Amino acid sequence: MSDRVAAGGEPKPTDINKTVPFRGRGFNPQPLGVIAPVVFVGLIAFWEVGSQTGFISDLVLPAPSEAFEAFLQLLETGMFWKHLSASLQRLVIGWICGTVLGVIAGMAIGLFSLARAALAPLVSAIFPIPKIALLPLFIIWFGIGEGSKVATILFGTFFPTVISTYGGVDNVDRNLIRMGQSFGLSWSSIVRKIILPGALPAILSGFRISASIAIILLVAAEMIGAEFGIGAYILLAGSLFATDQLIAGVAMLSVLGLCFAWLIGRAEKYFLDWRA
Repeated sequence: MSDRVAAGGEPKPTDINKTVPFRGRGFNPQPLGVIAPVVFVGLIAFWEVGSQTGFISDLVLPAPSEAFEAFLQLLETGMFWKHLSASLQRLVIGWICGTVLGVIAGMAIGLFSLARAALAPLVSAIFPIPKIALLPLFIIWFGIGEGSKVATILFGTFFPTVISTYGGVDNVDRNLIRMGQSFGLSWSSIVRKIILPGALPAILSGFRISASIAIILLVAAEMIGAEFGIGAYILLAGSLFATDQLIAGVAMLSVLGLCFAWLIGRAEKYFLDWRA
């Protein structure tokens, strides 16, 4: 018998007053903000040292310092803002329109049997088609200007948003829906207070995927008939074999993706604080 129990079998007062640690946090990842900068700086330092020592050939991969100089030249000439503003305009319009339409269609498929029977097979049939392959068709429909580029991004972000939305609706706990019905909640209240919050984690995860797809399609669309844009800048650098400028353009796309991921992460913290 434990020495913490008295001879009469009763627990000692020190056992009664002992604080028990909370063990109900579940699998809740803790933010470690210092890790990402350390890994990033270490990778860039290894890359720079390898380039300076000749371990990494400049013909294969230019040094980060050279790419940074190319970026500074882009800033000095003022072309950076022209390329960035053109890309952001296409990206934001196409992504917002695609995600809004995707959420509407996904909610309809998840909530209505008629919409599921009509739209779900169509989404499954069109989603695997590479949207870049449809770009010439969009050029025929909308012209070589902004319309075809925005349509490519919209079309590419629409389908993953639809799938993540109606998948999130399908995964909502049906016991919660039955509970709402037993308490006499209306259909609209159940959708607003139970189904939409329950599906929101999947919808926001779909936003992350669709944002990445949008950036990929943005580059592909801007490589055809675009004067300004990050994709046009990368295409010109590649045709001139200016690898330092090419790496600078790729770095801009990476930072753009990080900004989108940060914004969606802030939205997750705001809308999903009830999960903490």
